[in-house]
Amino acid sequence: MLKTRIIPCLDVIKNKVVKGVNFKNIKVMGNAVEMARYYSLSGADELCMLDINASYQNRKTFIKTVEAIAKVINIPLTVGGGISVLDDITDLLNAGADKVSINSAAVKNPKLIRQASIKHGSQCIVVAIDGKRHENKMKVVVKGGREITKKELIVWAKQVQSLGAGEILMTSMDTDGVQNGFDSSMLKKVTSNVSIPVIASGGVGNLEHFYLGHLTKSTGLLAASVFHSGKYKIQSVKKYLKKKGVPVRL
Repeated sequence: MLKTRIIPCLDVIKNKVVKGVNFKNIKVMGNAVEMARYYSLSGADELCMLDINASYQNRKTFIKTVEAIAKVINIPLTVGGGISVLDDITDLLNAGADKVSINSAAVKNPKLIRQASIKHGSQCIVVAIDGKRHENKMKVVVKGGREITKKELIVWAKQVQSLGAGEILMTSMDTDGVQNGFDSSMLKKVTSNVSIPVIASGGVGNLEHFYLGHLTKSTGLLAASVFHSGKYKIQSVKKYLKKKGVPVRL
């Protein structure tokens, strides 16, 4: 049986890990490289690093930060932010990323997903989807949640799979950062409509939330605040899940 992955997320601005609520009220949590090393040693299954202002301000992801993190961890690293063309993806993979997450660029140019998966393989290409309820529909949002698109969430999820994405990183803007739990209904709709792995993101506040995330059939559970604040250790989450019958790597 496929083991559920526990994935800390480093939201990065200028090499610092930050956290906010609904992408606002940003607070510095620590140094990106030091925190990456800590999570790798603490039993995280993978690590995700998102340069959260890169797309919005049209900046490139800091290659040097990726290189530095790749040198100090021994788990898969997914990197996103500031990606607009195929060369950006190639540069990040060359810098040490194992997977590259694309969001705004994929919405703007869906062909980029196919181009990237053909060149580097689907296993390297993660499409990050930010979803939000708007006018009684689940919509795709971009630019760090600042811009609502016309794309319907489930239609887009199916499309990114057909274009060659190997994985979806699904964040609900309705629950992100507020620690009331994953958006189970949104996640279930996505996982029931695609066959590629889905990583659940946005809203973990306690141990039960991780278990409820598993019940959505998401194969990866991503969290930030509960780990960065020291509220929970990676191993305590895994031990809790194992007791609940969830397959995890201890």
